[in-house]
Amino acid sequence: MPVRARQWLRRMRGGAQAHLIEADNGHFYVLKAKNNPQHRRILVNEWIASVLLRFLQIEAAPGDIIEVSSAFIESNPEFCIQLGSRQIPIEPGWHFGSRFPGDPTTLAVFDFLPDVLLAKVANAYDFLQVYAFDKWVANADARQAIFYRAKLRQPRDDEHPAPPRTGFVAWMIDHGFAFDGPNWQFNDSALQALYHRPAVYRDVRSFDAFEPALSRIEHFPESVLDEALKQIPREWLPDGDDTHLETLLERLLTRRKRVRPLIEDAARNARTKLFPNWTA
Repeated sequence: MPVRARQWLRRMRGGAQAHLIEADNGHFYVLKAKNNPQHRRILVNEWIASVLLRFLQIEAAPGDIIEVSSAFIESNPEFCIQLGSRQIPIEPGWHFGSRFPGDPTTLAVFDFLPDVLLAKVANAYDFLQVYAFDKWVANADARQAIFYRAKLRQPRDDEHPAPPRTGFVAWMIDHGFAFDGPNWQFNDSALQALYHRPAVYRDVRSFDAFEPALSRIEHFPESVLDEALKQIPREWLPDGDDTHLETLLERLLTRRKRVRPLIEDAARNARTKLFPNWTA
């Protein structure tokens, strides 16, 4: 069922000049336009990454393809691309939406936590899971994440039910520079795609720290990529980009067995000690 933009809320920071909107399914999204300043391919990268991350079961903002009508654009003059003093209208059609974790009028979302709170993030292990993903897709950007408070899943015990509690959850976001962004290539560097807080890597001692994502990548089914490819709007793939994308995804599948050596290379040969307790 199509997801349509219903209400514009505000501009977001960043080079893609995304906008926060509410959709007609009741969810809120950070929307990247197909005519964003970074490139139309950024939307394809975001969509493919959202499918991969969902399969790998890494906590990340779900992605949707959002329809924006001419009427929506006309009624929201601030919904545009700003280049210097010029305002460029966002084109009607299909765009990429990264799900916001809740109602932005009531939910506080943070892009930084002090060390004392970072250590208590319920799914801090996902920074290691997503590192394996980032090596696979050759993410050329630093690892981006947001944090919010949520009810945490508790182990079930009918005789001794655990009291509900809340805590910080990390969501991995912003995957437009997977595949080296609009270049659609794989450039590998030991220092690429790192989160800027070294503390999240402190306990890494071996490949076990990256499981189960690492094994899921190595056995990733081709059918998942095929299905993701079928759902991409044709307007995102002009001028033969569909052929280029098929080639890119074929290369991605051949890289499944390269992720482990790429992690080991980073652990052993990076100028900065990424994993200070590495013993593998």
